[in-house]
Amino acid sequence: MQRRSFLKLGLLGACALAAGGAAYRALRGPAPPGRFVLDGEARAALAAIVPAMLGEALPPSQAAARAAALDGAIAGVETAIHGLPLAAQQEVQDLFGLLALAPARRFVAGVQGGWRAADPAQVAAFLQSWRTHRLATLQTAYLALHDLILGAWYADAAHWVAIGYPGPLPELS
Repeated sequence: MQRRSFLKLGLLGACALAAGGAAYRALRGPAPPGRFVLDGEARAALAAIVPAMLGEALPPSQAAARAAALDGAIAGVETAIHGLPLAAQQEVQDLFGLLALAPARRFVAGVQGGWRAADPAQVAAFLQSWRTHRLATLQTAYLALHDLILGAWYADAAHWVAIGYPGPLPELS
């Protein structure tokens, strides 16, 4: 690939991300000032992405336990996002807006139907493609999702045993 083609492709990708986020904000209406909002379609995207990211860390067999763990992970991600600076919250809002918008979801993530009907293998393939994509923007988006999801999951003390973390050391007086 020639340098000029690479730069054009990078610019096109950045424009697509910006346009997707702007269109999502325009269609959804104004968000409460200074606060990240995880709405229905963005929540559905996260519900499809979390199992692909966490894999075997989620309870595999019991449907109720798995659903509760998934809900807890999504709530943890939302809490983690609320702890970010406002500018970062807006960028994450744009990312979820892009993933929620049907044409952008198809073009950028390759997910044909809605997130609720997304095949786990298709979601895993989209995440892998973003992880190794030549555009830094998509790699950064993957890393943001990865860090938010895994950070929120392992911030919960209930999951420390799985990674052998004994917890914080007691304070010495």
